Amino acid sequence: MHDYVIGIDCSTTAAKAVVWNSQGEALSQARRAFGLSLPRPGWGEQNAEDWWEACAEAIRRAAQTVDSSRIGALCITHQRESFVCLDEAGDPLRPAMLWLDTRATAEVARYGTEEVHRITGKPANPTPAWYKLLWLADHEPETMARIGKVVDVHGFLIHRLTGQWLTSWASADPLGLVDMASLDYDDSLLEAVGLERGQLSALRAPGSILGHLDDRVAAQLGLPPGVTVVAGAGDGQCAQLGAGAITGGRAYLNLGSGIVSGTFSDQYAYAREYRTLSAAVPGAYTLETFIGGGTVNLNWFVEKLSGLDARALGLDLTPEQVLETAAAKLPPGAEGLLVLPYWTGALTPYWDHNARGILLGLTGVHGKAHLYRALLEGLAFEQRLLTTGAENALSQPVTEVVALGGGSRSPLWCQIIADVTQRSVSVVREPESTCLGAGMLAASALGIHDSVETAAKAMSGIGVSYEPEPDQAASYDRLYSVYRDVYPANREIFARLAEATQ
Repeated sequence: MHDYVIGIDCSTTAAKAVVWNSQGEALSQARRAFGLSLPRPGWGEQNAEDWWEACAEAIRRAAQTVDSSRIGALCITHQRESFVCLDEAGDPLRPAMLWLDTRATAEVARYGTEEVHRITGKPANPTPAWYKLLWLADHEPETMARIGKVVDVHGFLIHRLTGQWLTSWASADPLGLVDMASLDYDDSLLEAVGLERGQLSALRAPGSILGHLDDRVAAQLGLPPGVTVVAGAGDGQCAQLGAGAITGGRAYLNLGSGIVSGTFSDQYAYAREYRTLSAAVPGAYTLETFIGGGTVNLNWFVEKLSGLDARALGLDLTPEQVLETAAAKLPPGAEGLLVLPYWTGALTPYWDHNARGILLGLTGVHGKAHLYRALLEGLAFEQRLLTTGAENALSQPVTEVVALGGGSRSPLWCQIIADVTQRSVSVVREPESTCLGAGMLAASALGIHDSVETAAKAMSGIGVSYEPEPDQAASYDRLYSVYRDVYPANREIFARLAEATQ
């Protein structure tokens, strides 16, 4: 009986493997971390071999504590936009370039046209691989001359599992090489970077069967021979699927280091208010917004400014829990303190790498609890701005937000988001929703469920929910009318500051 599947998430810092049953219950899981190199400011690189070694170890350990004979399929989700250049033998020519690498800003300014936006669904910014490939063509022509393959994380791992150069279009499209209307590579984009189709992994639908493990690979992973390998999708799209947010009126909200939110669309659309990706459901789309600073902003405050050591005070609490308790006693608006949360610049909808954070309205009454609450509220205000912008492309408004990620464990933050956005906020039942989305694709391909949609319905679930409180929502509505004018009023000042500090 093959009624178990494995979802694997190869993220920026670790690989995690989870064994799922047909109800979406985690039976076993394992994690293996790997390194990240930041050799220069704005650069982000990795050894692609670490992706495979970490995934193999995580799969092997997760399979050890279950009846592995019942595992019928596996599926991979992964960090998006990251890619590696390989030689003809399939070995890395240089370190992989990661999604967080921003070295290609000059290429964005030169090549980031409206036509490229229309084709790829991605507003001009340094994240997609296309701009980094243009950088390589200019700065490392010897690397480009020796390329046998350019592959995303998914394509690299699928080759190790099956021996075939295949990937899903929902894994490849964040690279910025895919025509989002046809879900095929765009020849003009390939020509611009000097690549041919044969140098890329062939595209398949997410949830399709790509092959099977042979005896050698299966033995290495501790799995039975012939396990089905299923096409996955990027981590954002799999998080959306794992959260069950694949119907109109629902948006997923991943409250992680950055804050990523996505709405589901049957039709292709593009705009500066969001970036468009292939959904994990074949043929559909995810309209995604992104705040670069999420819990990273909160961690900054805790580490740099809070001065809290709860354990030294004899409290079995984290600094965040202490601050949240204090912040919860304050009224909406933190007594007149607003935060523009652009610690890492502005992505959707402004795409301004010069943008910076602002504390607006500081007075002598404000203390640590005020600033912590204002940070939570500023991120909620920004999310309202982004969700409202994405709604313009949807056939129906967003009425429910499904939250996941570390920040979803904060009752105060979830209630603030509900009040600020004036939408219901539900927290996922399963914390590992990204891995669960990959598991859903595997379960559908294996026939455990009839379709990706029925797998999502059967395997996802909601825990606690938060509803907007009318009085607080009204207060936040007045504050939001101020917040949405803060960035436009300071756009030129940000540019002048950047120029003055070069």
